[in-house]
Amino acid sequence: MDIAMVGLGKMGRNMATRLLRGGHRVVAYDVNEAAILAAEEAGAEGARSLEEITVKLAAPRSVWIMVPSGKITESTVSALSEALEAGDTVIDGGNSNYKDSMRRAASLAGKSIHFIDVGTSGGVWGLAEGYSMMIGGEPETVERHRPIFETLAPAPDKGWGYVGPNGAGHFVKMVHNGIEYGLMQAYAEGFEIMKAKEEFGLSLHQIAEIWRYGSVVRSWLLDLTANALNGDESLSEIKPWVADSGEGRWTVAEAMDLDIPAPVITLALQARFVSRREDNYAARLLAAMRHQFGGHAVKKA
Repeated sequence: MDIAMVGLGKMGRNMATRLLRGGHRVVAYDVNEAAILAAEEAGAEGARSLEEITVKLAAPRSVWIMVPSGKITESTVSALSEALEAGDTVIDGGNSNYKDSMRRAASLAGKSIHFIDVGTSGGVWGLAEGYSMMIGGEPETVERHRPIFETLAPAPDKGWGYVGPNGAGHFVKMVHNGIEYGLMQAYAEGFEIMKAKEEFGLSLHQIAEIWRYGSVVRSWLLDLTANALNGDESLSEIKPWVADSGEGRWTVAEAMDLDIPAPVITLALQARFVSRREDNYAARLLAAMRHQFGGHAVKKA
């Protein structure tokens, strides 16, 4: 299936590469010329404007955007609404607010352009392991793009699915990230407690490795924690400053709107705020975990 990839950051490049390896034709565009050239070297066809995409793809066109949420996504969708034609499809695979996705879908529908919101998880490991995708949109439009989702997923029948109408995909991904905050915080706090018990001389990396097999707390996050602790358990080179992408905030706000108690996710979000104000080991480990699974930048101490 032919598809355009707009936004060639690390995740966008990896997704384009996985699609190319799966036999799809990819037209690649980014505001950064070097990123386009890199995509061309990988086998994609470069485009130097959104308008050029419409020339290089036959109707009905499919354009997957992987750009930062907020203003950049808004301007990109707006520009595509002018460049594309009736019957074409815009797929937003970024971390957009689900309410924005619902609004964008309605706006594009006025021009008979389809919209799919794909909550995408997998980070820097997605190229090798595949991406988990939570998909919202019109069922028939989603089904038409099944070959794309089957290629990007860990397996054709695993790790992806249609979850509901427009907005549902990004809503589910928002909650996914909120849960992620809570899991990460629990690991970080537990390891800090063990680090503080100096009389036992515990090896945190060894313990993480033990827990990876047979334990009820084993998980991919624990695998990545073990990676982060291998070598320098003190994490002395990482500043204990933990960013948040915004989805944790949206999850907490949604819980409040729905009168749903979510103390773990809320406190995990608050802990990230605390990390920006004082030095603590748990924050160092959180920053290290984010770097492990998403390639997110860490601040050096």
